[in-house]
Amino acid sequence: MGKQNWKPGNMLNPVPAVMVSVADKAGNANIITVAWAGTVCTNPPMVSISVRPERFSYDMLEETKEFVINLTTEALVKACDYCGVTSGRDVDKFEKMNLTKLPMEHVKAPGIAESPVNIECKVVEKRPLGSHTMFLAEVVGVTVDDAYMDENNKFHINNTGLVMYSHGEYFKLGEKLGSFGYSIRKK
Repeated sequence: MGKQNWKPGNMLNPVPAVMVSVADKAGNANIITVAWAGTVCTNPPMVSISVRPERFSYDMLEETKEFVINLTTEALVKACDYCGVTSGRDVDKFEKMNLTKLPMEHVKAPGIAESPVNIECKVVEKRPLGSHTMFLAEVVGVTVDDAYMDENNKFHINNTGLVMYSHGEYFKLGEKLGSFGYSIRKK
């Protein structure tokens, strides 16, 4: 088996395809699709998103230092793509994609009601990195859709139809291959 050496580039795939909702101080809301999003820390719970400074949502993020990460499902993948290829300068993405603004408890930015998970975030650090600026944020609240709760009050996130993004394409979460610690679990 051969291997090729390529120039440096980001080949970390797949990544979550999420819709990040933001609002300015006047309450004008927008949705931006972000593939550069990830978990940073468990305690305190922290995430990061990276956004190009020329994006319409960038100034809103800088102004309010708040956002909501809305997980994307198979039912939302068209809206996710649309929100990534159109500008909020030109269109109201909530209206165009028939998405419902969900008031959040801890931030002024709305969540997307159709998303099974809404993660409320407050920016603690902004770091320009080159083409993108990373916004490091503390998670201050999480809302989940009770349609995915069972009789024991357990949330089944893997039943929501989550979507991932890999090299320009969207994929639905696939077959379970194991669970944490299965490689050393006694039978």
